[in-house]
Amino acid sequence: MTKTIEIELLWLNKILHQRLVELQKNESHPIPNPPESSGEGWYEEFLRKNELSNPDRLLLILALAPVVKPQFLDNVMKAGIQQDGDHPNIGGARAQGFRGLLPTAETFLFAIAGNNLTQRLQTWHWLRTQSALFKNGTVRLLKSQVEGEPAQSGILTIDNEISEEILFGESAPPSFSMEFPARMIETNLEWNDLMLAKNTKQHLFELKEWLENRDELDEWTISRHIKKGYRALFYGPPGTGKTLAASLLGKFTNTQVFLVDLSLVVSKYIGETEKNLGMLFNRAKNKNWILFFDEADALFGKRTSVRDAHDKYANQEVSYLLQRVEEFPGLVILASNLKGNIDEAFLRRFQSVIHFPLPGISERFAIWQNVLNGLPGAPKKEEIKNLAQKFEISGANIVNAAHFASLRAIANGKKISKEDLLNGIRREISKEGKVI
Repeated sequence: MTKTIEIELLWLNKILHQRLVELQKNESHPIPNPPESSGEGWYEEFLRKNELSNPDRLLLILALAPVVKPQFLDNVMKAGIQQDGDHPNIGGARAQGFRGLLPTAETFLFAIAGNNLTQRLQTWHWLRTQSALFKNGTVRLLKSQVEGEPAQSGILTIDNEISEEILFGESAPPSFSMEFPARMIETNLEWNDLMLAKNTKQHLFELKEWLENRDELDEWTISRHIKKGYRALFYGPPGTGKTLAASLLGKFTNTQVFLVDLSLVVSKYIGETEKNLGMLFNRAKNKNWILFFDEADALFGKRTSVRDAHDKYANQEVSYLLQRVEEFPGLVILASNLKGNIDEAFLRRFQSVIHFPLPGISERFAIWQNVLNGLPGAPKKEEIKNLAQKFEISGANIVNAAHFASLRAIANGKKISKEDLLNGIRREISKEGKVI
């Protein structure tokens, strides 16, 4: 892999050196073709998988150059520029924390077209409208912080996760922040730990099938008629397994699952919600992640009749979100207590609407058995069956009650007692404002 990147950098160096020589002579010639990709590695795999055009391949190594060799562009310029002074057609920018020269869109235009004005304009148009790497967000153009500067002066940057996958075969999940208001969620549980009604589990396996076969589906002719990505609604009372189901889907399809923090997304200020959503989806759009919106009513709720400017902008937020959800190539899951709380515009576009009901007696019995299995002093089968029949509670309630009883047993130096289990159940029921 390292050898291939070195060869790609030599190709980029040859192109830039050629353009610098032509700059002195006021000439312009075609650039050399890229080297043949050979050998096995993550960079080679990325090239094969994406089938990049020559301009996109040049764009990729130009954006990657500062990541692997911070001094690369400085060395190229020192070796190729024979006279002092500014050379605005070459581009390049300095950053506060990075000491090397960073490539800008102007640098890319110079590499492709040199001083040929017509070709530079054509390349700029191609970059903004046709580049595969630009469309999927692998390479982005950062806007200049100085008002009035041309867009071409923006710095070219490669997506952090993509660059790590190219270099190391895997990437660390993005850090939780205002720019990415989502946390990766994982689970140590297995499919057998998810006790659900048969129909609910069947729908979940359909989602699993899509996650496992989506790449092959893209090669079928049916893909021309359907939008990329998959959209699902999980609805049902709290504690019925919606978040766990999302985590398990990610675990068993090797897909990262991110729980979106809606408190950082939804804003009372006009335009801020769209801005926050934009940052989230821009970061996620070239990934095959699962985005999980819990308590999604706050963002995906029904639109209201327009009575004032606030209602108008609230409806615009829903429309904007609908657009971004449909453009996302991965799996989007909304979770809500009630199906009726979600705007019908979203429901019409969901491939799956999955009900997570409160567990019945058989499911509660299975959950109790699973949770209490192996604990010292755990109730016998008949006692567990009695608990399942008597108390209509969720799976989360059962886990919490067993957790309470386990702590009491440890604190008292005893085994799990029936009385502690009952007290744990009472605590769970009282939290919901109910009485036994």
